[in-house]
Amino acid sequence: MTSESRSRLITATRELLAERGYTGTSPQLIQERAGVGQGSMYHHFAGKPGLAAAALAESGDALLAAAAGSFDGPGSVFDRVAHYLRRERPVLHGCPVGRMTEDPEVMASDALRAPVELALQRLQARISELLVEGQRSGEFSARIAPARLAATIAATVQGGYVLSKASRDVQPFTDAVEGMIELLQSQLAPADPTLSERA
Repeated sequence: MTSESRSRLITATRELLAERGYTGTSPQLIQERAGVGQGSMYHHFAGKPGLAAAALAESGDALLAAAAGSFDGPGSVFDRVAHYLRRERPVLHGCPVGRMTEDPEVMASDALRAPVELALQRLQARISELLVEGQRSGEFSARIAPARLAATIAATVQGGYVLSKASRDVQPFTDAVEGMIELLQSQLAPADPTLSERA
């Protein structure tokens, strides 16, 4: 029950941070959402900041786990990155990690900002690793800069959320990711004409 209470507290905090932001997420609301008492909350966490930091770290892990479903799947590197870009998302709700950069209380605290920054850095690093893999296999042009292109891919997704939330329409997000996929296609290495001659 102890570990279950901790898990419920973190889950409730993740949900409330996404819905209300840090300031609007009170310890009382967390306890009500989690269905646990004050004593249980303070048994696991010294206070709201520590609980919020743990919740943000778990949201970051969830972001990476969801992306891994595409990155570790079948197909070429291009196919896997395209699958990540096109996978189903609650676009109008925004990214549960990326939207925390809009919360001034989170950004003002190094302890709260750190898991947000780390999650986005880990995401970019994983995309960069994939692009390096594609470059080494000859799938992508040797001219690409994997780290910069990975940052562009991550920025496309996060920017797509913002555009769609502003218009209350998923189409801007779709347009952004499809444009990114077209850019990736343009960076594929040209086919070796000698391969067809040898066949």
